Amino acid sequence: MSRVLPILFNTEMVRAILDGRKTVTRRLIIPHNRKRAREQGYFQRNGLWIDPSTDNGDAEGHIKDYSLSPLWMSYGWYIKNYAPYKPGDILYVRETWAFIPCIGCNGDYARESQPCYDFQAVEYDDGDSISDGCFLYRADCKTPERITWSPSIHMPKEAARIWLKVTNVRVERLQDIDTHGCQREGIDVTRNAVFKRFSTLWEATLKKKDLDIYGWKANPWVWVIEFERCEKPEDK
Repeated sequence: MSRVLPILFNTEMVRAILDGRKTVTRRLIIPHNRKRAREQGYFQRNGLWIDPSTDNGDAEGHIKDYSLSPLWMSYGWYIKNYAPYKPGDILYVRETWAFIPCIGCNGDYARESQPCYDFQAVEYDDGDSISDGCFLYRADCKTPERITWSPSIHMPKEAARIWLKVTNVRVERLQDIDTHGCQREGIDVTRNAVFKRFSTLWEATLKKKDLDIYGWKANPWVWVIEFERCEKPEDK
C-alpha cells in the first residue's frame, strides 16, 4: 500500500514542476541517528552512515568507501531501510501559500489578471475558526507583495494542489549528476554553465554554515528521487 507523505519545494522549483520541467529532486542523506553519527566523527562527505544491527547484530557505524562495504550492504539495502520516499509513494507538495477569507477579499484578488492559481472558495479550519475563502500560492502570484505568505512547512494537506508519484529512488554523490539529470532538475541545458547553475541552485537551499559540508564542492551523498505528476488520491 502506497504511503502519502509531504515534500517541500521552494517557489522556483514549484514553477518548474508546474511547467513540466522538473521530474526529479535531490535531497541530502542525513544519518538516521545524528547523535551517534556525531559521536563517531562521521562527516557526510566521507561516506554513508549505516546501522548494520538491523541486519546482522553489529554495532552502528559508517562506511567511508562503498567498495569496502560487506556483502550484505548494497544500495538496494540502504534504500529499503533508510530512503525518505520509496517507489509508489504519493507526495503532496508543500509550497509557500496563503489563505484569504472571503470577508477579507471582496473579489480584489480575482479581479486582477489571473494573479493566482485558483479562486474556488473552500472551507478551511485553521484551528481557531472555520472560514470560507481561497488558497493562494506564491508561485502563481504576479503581485506577491500584496499578500502575507505562510511558509511551506506550515501548509496543510488540504491546501495541496500538486501531487506526485515516486517512480524511482537511488543513491549517488551530488557531482554524479549529468546534463540530462540537470535538465530533469529544471535547469535550462540550452544555456552555458549548466553544472554551475545547478550547483548555484543546490547551494541556494543550504544555510551558509553548511556549504563546506553539503555544498557542491563537498560532493555529499544524496537521495535521487524521481517522480511524475498524478491526481490526488480519492480517499485523501
